[in-house]
Amino acid sequence: MIEIRNVYTVTQVNTYIKNMFTQDYMLQAIFVKGEISNCKYHPTGHIYFTLKDAKGAIACVMFAGNRRGLSFQLRDGQQVIAGGTVDVFERDGKYQLYAKQILLDGTGLLYEKFEQLKYELEEMGMFAQEYKKPIPKYIRTLGVVTADTGAAVRDIIQIARRRNPYLQIILYPALVQGNGAAESIVKGIRALEELSVDVMIVGRGGGSMEDLWAFNEKEVAQAVFDCSVPIISAVGHETDTTIIDFVSDLRAPTPSAAAELAVADVRQLLERIRGYEERLRRLMRRRIQQGRDQSRQLERQLYLLSPVSRIRERKTYLMQLEDALLGGMEDVLRRKQHEMALYVEKMKGLSPLEKLSRGYSYVENVTGRNIRSVAQVVCGEPLVIRVRDGSIDAVVTDVRQEGRAGGEDHGRDPE
Repeated sequence: MIEIRNVYTVTQVNTYIKNMFTQDYMLQAIFVKGEISNCKYHPTGHIYFTLKDAKGAIACVMFAGNRRGLSFQLRDGQQVIAGGTVDVFERDGKYQLYAKQILLDGTGLLYEKFEQLKYELEEMGMFAQEYKKPIPKYIRTLGVVTADTGAAVRDIIQIARRRNPYLQIILYPALVQGNGAAESIVKGIRALEELSVDVMIVGRGGGSMEDLWAFNEKEVAQAVFDCSVPIISAVGHETDTTIIDFVSDLRAPTPSAAAELAVADVRQLLERIRGYEERLRRLMRRRIQQGRDQSRQLERQLYLLSPVSRIRERKTYLMQLEDALLGGMEDVLRRKQHEMALYVEKMKGLSPLEKLSRGYSYVENVTGRNIRSVAQVVCGEPLVIRVRDGSIDAVVTDVRQEGRAGGEDHGRDPE
């Protein structure tokens, strides 16, 4: 009979094995090389596949959260290098590789070298923003370091000339791939720097990481950093990244984009200049009109303040005073004439002549004294009797007193 002493559950065994995997440092960060098989993209975004070689296989999974770093589509038959953690799935008691990054085989070592150089140059400060030179807005000469054949150089020249037909483009035909490419690129950068171009584009068209490797060499990065001319990197496609992209003063996603960033569109500039010209014309017309209005206003002020104008103004004022004086005098004369007429009518009522015209007579002595009483005459005294149409000489022959004794008749003149 078999003696059973230590009995463990399946879960305990799986947990124990999992702990062993977890405590193994090598399994926590491991790169495994092999061929993809049984690759399946799950609707949740996870990728399940098997990594195998001639003698073995290992189950693998890449969770959706780690797929952002995957730059290609996984397919069966691909040779890859998967980096991640080997761990145990306790429920099934199976171990598998939890992949966090996957590289196509052949680029894994280059990628590691790329990351090492990137870290080294970043520590040296070659990526620092304070060393970036500004790209001039308007340039006269454009230097291009790239292959003299291919779509990249054609795109750069075509776009640059379309944007600015007056631009001078200087091309240095460099090797951009294979042996001697890095040295050729460095020579091109230094040659165009000696020619004092305004801006330099360094790049090439797309390709694999091996094809673009010349732009990841340290001597190329150093030449870009040391160059006194602003450099725009334009290597590969938008998803491609090289070391000089971090060192250059400006990174363009493509050679075509680099040409657009380096060369200002002359048509837009001319349109802007025409806009400025029209605005300047409007401002000048407005300014001239304001000057004219101000001149007219000053002219009117000068006219009003001039001696002739002041004399004319005073003369006009005197004429107004004269008219007012004459008008006042005429008013006074009319009033006095009216008063005179009233006095005349009143005097007429008191005038002896007026009474004579009504049948009365006027008696006076030779001295012209009016005789109004019998006491004023004596017999034999000559008198003059004045009537309406003449005078009568008479002599007093008799004096008879009537009315009150000794009194004078003051009622009315004698006839």
